[in-house]
Amino acid sequence: MATQIETRIPGPQILRELAGFLKRPAVLVPWGLRRGEAWRALGVLAAVHVGGLLLVLLPLLGMWQKAFDLPLPDAFGKLPGGWLLPITILIAPLLEEIIFRGWHTGRPRALWLLGCFALFVVLTMTAQAIAPLVLAGLLLATVLAAAGGWWWLRRRGPSAAFAAAYPGVFWAVAALFAGVHLMNYPSASIASLPMVLPQFWAALLLGFTRQRIGLPAAILQHAIANASSMALVMAGS
Repeated sequence: MATQIETRIPGPQILRELAGFLKRPAVLVPWGLRRGEAWRALGVLAAVHVGGLLLVLLPLLGMWQKAFDLPLPDAFGKLPGGWLLPITILIAPLLEEIIFRGWHTGRPRALWLLGCFALFVVLTMTAQAIAPLVLAGLLLATVLAAAGGWWWLRRRGPSAAFAAAYPGVFWAVAALFAGVHLMNYPSASIASLPMVLPQFWAALLLGFTRQRIGLPAAILQHAIANASSMALVMAGS
């Protein structure tokens, strides 16, 4: 069952709840952005997120990258001209939060959509091994199943089993979120693992924001962090 934690928390005190959450991640009842305290809390969390990223992680990783002569990320160079800022500040935060944290409430319909999305990705990745008409039929069936399951399961709440498993789920998703970003680099090695610490840090902060305030707040915080990083890169170029 979802856990309700005291909602009348002034902004700075949200850090105490963040520490408790990271000690024992739990499924919470999000405040939503209509509460005044939610915006104050979001401001504090975004400041901690960006401050830890720009003042601690990026300077340390810059020295690590030079010490081991690691390659710089090349994912941005693959983007079409003019799409760098829209993708990193708008599209990536939206899609990544929906995929990695949109289902953290544990609601059955959200988990159903996640499963359908995973199946859709598997089908597209193995498209060359499937006849075109069969592939089209499977993709259509997956989309219809996603829509039907979303409607059928709309009134069902999260299960106690998901709440019990959530601490492990939270840390596994945080590690996966960071690991996926190794694809931003032309080559990866053991020495390059620390280079995705910013994404791991983001996963921790965004996971809490998603649970405590809600998915839109996590998307907004993600966008702020990405915009801050891009501003730093552009200032140094």
